[in-house]
Amino acid sequence: MDLSISHTTEYAYSAPVDYALQKVRLCPLSSVMQDVVNWSVEVIGGKVEARYLDHYGNHVDLVSITPGARVLEIKAHGQVKTLNNTGVLGPSYGRAPLWHFRQATPLTTPGDRINALPRVSTDPNTQLASLHALSASILEALPYKTGGTRVDTSAEDALQGDGGVCQDHAQIFVAAARLSGLPARYVSGYLMINEQVVQEATHAWAEACVEGFGWVGFDISNGVSPDEKYVRIAVGRDARDAAPIEGLRMGSADEKLMVSLQVQQ
Repeated sequence: MDLSISHTTEYAYSAPVDYALQKVRLCPLSSVMQDVVNWSVEVIGGKVEARYLDHYGNHVDLVSITPGARVLEIKAHGQVKTLNNTGVLGPSYGRAPLWHFRQATPLTTPGDRINALPRVSTDPNTQLASLHALSASILEALPYKTGGTRVDTSAEDALQGDGGVCQDHAQIFVAAARLSGLPARYVSGYLMINEQVVQEATHAWAEACVEGFGWVGFDISNGVSPDEKYVRIAVGRDARDAAPIEGLRMGSADEKLMVSLQVQQ
């Protein structure tokens, strides 16, 4: 499937800003699931200070604001040819060892609610089915619902509410899979939604490392494994590691964030 993506993030400030630095993870990389035909990240009101691959293998643009600017705009756009590999990325390992993805983070530390979720089978013949069952149990325990959680809500805290979003589902899944000894990680990316070109935010899902398959993806919010409608951007142990944009700024100016995202075939 040939997907065209345009993603603009604009920060508007109430007063001139002397210093701001953003870590931008908005550049997909080619894999067995996708071929990046063309892609660019453009900055208005600032510049790219450096480009590098982090320890997870994510492409990172380090963006600084022009001193005194009141608007910083970051636009990522391009074309990606995607393939349906039934969610199987395979044995693709970077500099971060597998044991690193068994470790809990503040956002994925399990409590009583995550401990109460089903354990994943240790039998290689049933492990995939067991992971799909875990995914279904998470969606049943926490139906998809916007507005109930925040970007800094932990997996355990999300389960206290009556609904969550894809970020919550993915973090709960990786926390639960790790309890069964599996390496698991958070994935951020794009999802083409039928008959909905304009979207409000990027998407998120999870991957677990399964014996005989390598990394396998699970979109808990939609109850499927990622197919040709998905574009992977970044991975990490939790949402913070794989955040599309994170950063800091100095000063007391108020900030207004505006996001425009279009994903279409």
